[in-house]
Amino acid sequence: MISKNLKLGEQLVADQVITTEQLHEALAKQREGGGRLGSNLVDIGAITSTALVNALSKGLDVNCCVLRHGLIDPKTAKSIPKDESERLRALPMFCVNGEMTIAMVDPQSLPTLDRLRTLTDCRIRPVLALEANIEEFQQKYLTKEVTVNSFMASIEESDVQIEEIESVDDGSVTDLDQLVEGSPVVNLVNLAVLTALRDGASDIHIEPDRKATHIRYRIDGHLRELFKPPKGMHAAIVSRIKVIGRMDISEKRLPQEGRVHLVADGKEVDLRVSSMPTVLGEKIVIRILDKSNLSFELEDLGVRGEDLTDITRMLNCPYGLMLVTGPTGSGKTTTLYSALELLNDSTKNIVTVEDPVEYQLEMITQIQVNAGVGLTFPRALRSILRQDPDIVMIGEMRDADTARTAIQAALTGHLVLSTLHTNDCPSGVARLLDMGIEPFLIASSVIGFVAQRLPRKTCPSCKTSYYPPADLLKSVGWEHRTSELFQRSEGCRSCGMTGFKGRVGIYEVMPLDDTLAELIQNSAAETELREYLTSVGWKSLRDKALDVVERGESTLEEVLRVTRSERLSLKDEANLEPAIEKEALTCS
Repeated sequence: MISKNLKLGEQLVADQVITTEQLHEALAKQREGGGRLGSNLVDIGAITSTALVNALSKGLDVNCCVLRHGLIDPKTAKSIPKDESERLRALPMFCVNGEMTIAMVDPQSLPTLDRLRTLTDCRIRPVLALEANIEEFQQKYLTKEVTVNSFMASIEESDVQIEEIESVDDGSVTDLDQLVEGSPVVNLVNLAVLTALRDGASDIHIEPDRKATHIRYRIDGHLRELFKPPKGMHAAIVSRIKVIGRMDISEKRLPQEGRVHLVADGKEVDLRVSSMPTVLGEKIVIRILDKSNLSFELEDLGVRGEDLTDITRMLNCPYGLMLVTGPTGSGKTTTLYSALELLNDSTKNIVTVEDPVEYQLEMITQIQVNAGVGLTFPRALRSILRQDPDIVMIGEMRDADTARTAIQAALTGHLVLSTLHTNDCPSGVARLLDMGIEPFLIASSVIGFVAQRLPRKTCPSCKTSYYPPADLLKSVGWEHRTSELFQRSEGCRSCGMTGFKGRVGIYEVMPLDDTLAELIQNSAAETELREYLTSVGWKSLRDKALDVVERGESTLEEVLRVTRSERLSLKDEANLEPAIEKEALTCS
């Protein structure tokens, strides 16, 4: 046993995963309190669980995995009795075509494999997992209860408190209360919301399928599956969410929208609920609006140096139109809110018109668009101009009427902020022209454009070095750097095995100077604008993205993924395919 531990420790030292001092510390801890060497190395912070299981799998020449929700089929997990699972230190994960994948502490034990084949009557595919990881999920999936409550034991009833809301249909609510009384539905909804908040999710997707309900979170712009409740619970889950969101639970044929105000982990959070009928049942999407996790400081969003100076200068203009551009989900609204917070003081009258109002800001008048009663963006904006505003924020410039009204407001002494769906700053000019706005109006009213993207940041807990593919380096003009190490993360429990945690802003800022204004007024083509910008040393989104890679904040594949909408040759596009997502089950 000791020699095996020393062999593992010496291998980790040889691979420069841990230091000799850390090995001696872990061995001393083992002599005092027992336990496995690997567990002691994790306890003292010398190595991550992911790195340890990868090292063990390499030494044993077996597949490995880190267990998490979504990898385990609850029905398959119960294929063997709980006492046998604990005795064999094994947990069934899923079964495909008669082959059952089972997480094991000792995947090379022939007696254990024979016993598992007898118990399951399946071919066994063993994978290595840490003992603590297996024990954790045995407790969550192998309790006596068959319901989802089996892995909710750690969630306290008081962790989530949803405000009591009167329903639109008293009779239906009474029936629903009877349905969920004593069932796991209420706890499941609470768990989904609480876990999403703790994991920093922006949305919760609850989707019906033929065999189950899928609950997925959008974290850092990407969806991850949390778990799959049984299909029979879907209607009750949807009804529960509709009740707390003040929606009509009897209406299942039309889309609906609702809002929920709740207290979770001691902080107030707003949820925006949307339901949509599908052929398999209603789909629910919950947008999480957690203002406590939102930063309204431009520096915290990633605006630095000259970009910060240019944006601040534009915001200090007494009048004019500033447009923030980018695709959906790139953080445009957050940037506008940050600008408003920077401008907000008692000497200014700030009014916004939004669809919907996402965050309520103090000392700012916010108006919600309501097309059902005729309160559209243009109509609201025309009325706002009679309210003596200093600064006006328009949630989105969707049509020519809104654009014309905003430009008139900018020309008559108001600072107007808005968003526009374009790829970058120069194409924002083309978009306004496409809306029918005359070039002289653009040149005289617009003070600048800001384009942005949000690539994911490398996880600091599992960061490592690697050599990017040569063709990828060549596509960005770095063909001379093929022998240089770059930063990426291998994936760990902290980042959900994705290798990314959090996002960083990339900003392209284009203030309109006299030359640009003259080019626009003379109906210059977009290519002419880009040529001028290049001649004065202007940095594009792609240039800013590469700066992020240089700082080690994200990977080359990731920043190229979010900026690949810029015009590229077909050859370049072929070289910029995003890196393949890591397999949930990593093979050694």
